[in-house]
Amino acid sequence: MFLPRIIPVLLLKGKGLVKTVSFKDPKYIGDPINAVKIFNDLKADELVFLDITASKEGRSVSVDLVKDIGDEAFMPFGVGGGISSIEQIEQLFKAGAEKVIMNTHALLNPGLVEESAKVFGSQSIVVALDVKKTRLGKYECWIKDGNENTKTHPIDLAKKFENLGAGELIVNSIDLDGLMTGYNIELIKSIGEIVPIPVVACGGAGNLEHLKQGYNEGKAHALAAGSMFVFHGPRRAVLINYPSKIELKQLFNS
Repeated sequence: MFLPRIIPVLLLKGKGLVKTVSFKDPKYIGDPINAVKIFNDLKADELVFLDITASKEGRSVSVDLVKDIGDEAFMPFGVGGGISSIEQIEQLFKAGAEKVIMNTHALLNPGLVEESAKVFGSQSIVVALDVKKTRLGKYECWIKDGNENTKTHPIDLAKKFENLGAGELIVNSIDLDGLMTGYNIELIKSIGEIVPIPVVACGGAGNLEHLKQGYNEGKAHALAAGSMFVFHGPRRAVLINYPSKIELKQLFNS
């Protein structure tokens, strides 16, 4: 029985976990290692950790923190944030990460994607496309935690990075980040239809039906979310959670 991967996305700022809304106003929600321990118990498929200030601060995600995560995590995990060199990527893999996720430096230096895919294999190289809709309804990709517009269309970049060797794409809606109102199905589907590599939907999921919609209608290969897995209830109380395999089987096979 096939089930798509369900991936909690955890945002790092300093040594803490935070959650944003439309990439703004990061709210502290706890310790990343404690979150890993809970997701271990809940048997999460995979985790993603993104350091949201690394690129703006001219550094990479902390190798020491990645080692700490690797020592605790029972599941595969990917890390991103300010990754700008083959040397950094090698350090992160040695620290325990299974995948590296590039955004800012992939768009600024596409050759890094091509080189890293050749050195480490496409399956471990992921490019995240942070997408925002203009007032005229056009999609454009942003970098540096949504602070700089590259004026490039996500479909063009998706094709480009697939050709350069990226093994997976995370398509993240800046507009819907943290709103928990559902994915941008149009955006996800438009990219999934033109690249053969896995597309991970991200940005906006708030319940199990949104995951199902992202898979059935958006044709995403995997479903990622942040708020859905760290908040509970209308007051958004912090509560790490993850659906059981029974729930997921019922959801995707109903």
